Amino acid sequence: MSEKTGFNTVAIHSGAQPDPSTGARATPIYQTSSYVFENTDHAADLFAGRAFGNIYTRIMNPTQDVLEKRVAELEGGKGALALASGHAAQLIALHPLMSAGDEFIASNKLYGGSINQFNHSFKKFNWNVSWAEANDTDDYKSKINDKTKAIFIESIANPGGIITDIEAIAKVAEEHHLPLIVDNTMATPYLCKPLDFGANIVVHSLTKFLGGQGNSIGGIIVDGGNFDWSMDDKYPDLSQPHPSYHGLNFHETFGGMGLSYAIACRFLSLRDLGPAISPFNAFLILNGIETVALRMKQHSNNALEVAKYLEKHDKVSWVHYAGLPNSDYRKHADKYCPNGTGAVFTFGLKGGYDAGVKLVNEVNLFSHLANIGDAKSLIIHPSSTTHSQLTDEQQKLAGASKDVVRLSVGIEDISDIIGDLEQALSKI
Repeated sequence: MSEKTGFNTVAIHSGAQPDPSTGARATPIYQTSSYVFENTDHAADLFAGRAFGNIYTRIMNPTQDVLEKRVAELEGGKGALALASGHAAQLIALHPLMSAGDEFIASNKLYGGSINQFNHSFKKFNWNVSWAEANDTDDYKSKINDKTKAIFIESIANPGGIITDIEAIAKVAEEHHLPLIVDNTMATPYLCKPLDFGANIVVHSLTKFLGGQGNSIGGIIVDGGNFDWSMDDKYPDLSQPHPSYHGLNFHETFGGMGLSYAIACRFLSLRDLGPAISPFNAFLILNGIETVALRMKQHSNNALEVAKYLEKHDKVSWVHYAGLPNSDYRKHADKYCPNGTGAVFTFGLKGGYDAGVKLVNEVNLFSHLANIGDAKSLIIHPSSTTHSQLTDEQQKLAGASKDVVRLSVGIEDISDIIGDLEQALSKI
């Protein structure tokens, strides 16, 4: 589609067309494991990477293809790869870049599951993470060495809702020839486009706001097509002949299209590690994306009203929401998220841990579950759930101390949302 096409139009139409054989307007669910080749030459070209096409749904599927094209265009990227979950996207995003003994730097303000994945599961690959203070560029610089292969941040951090200074960290990454990976789950491309501020790779948990219905699991990697993988030998899977494809050089072959990284993620990492998204989940998420702009407006408007209400409540000690006029991150919000600052934020209760647990148990409209981004309002006490694997110090650094409650404010009527919080707070 044209680069001038509006966001809503792209969210509804990009990557899709009526089915040529049936005329079906909705993208079909191609519920198949494999595909018939035209002839032996066609099959050989597909397996050798000389032609694009469907081989096996673990690697590529037509429903998934529409999803990838749509999210890539919404983010302003060159290509994308959809996967089974947000965690799978993080694994596959790093896989072509890392070898045993390599390191990457991550912001210390991340989703608790990501912190756990980076600290523990990735160590089994001998991938080692160094943690940097979220917006301290000097801290990132101090941790870079000759084994560093990437920098990983969140645009809007989960659960604290801080907004990361993407452009400043992108400059650090560029100076040291490192790709900047941005998890844009909390913002969606409607609120923030990290590639516009120097990021190179964007990842999402599609489970959250892009899907928006809480009915399917998925993840995606978007290739910005703006990183020179052949500048040095730091990334041999992309810059050197690859033995698993008879010496194919991914950046040399596909770099002109700006797709070398996305293709390597598909042909090397997804092919062998296998966390493929199901065609049915891809279909559900595609339908969710059609209304993402409408939902994000309502999410952001409602969240701001709830934050203002809680800020004045006598049982609340603090509220962290970047949309508030007195927020420490308001300047970043105006720069990176001009359309709103999203649905998710945290606040602290004066009664600490026990008060947080009590509040969660007393709400009625809010659903208590470990998710964000649903159209419904959601609540959780991170210290006892999503961040419970972390030490007290790690919880504090992640913005999930014992007094913290996290809200994912839905798109219901604001009077009903605030009314439910009011009746629950009155019981503490």
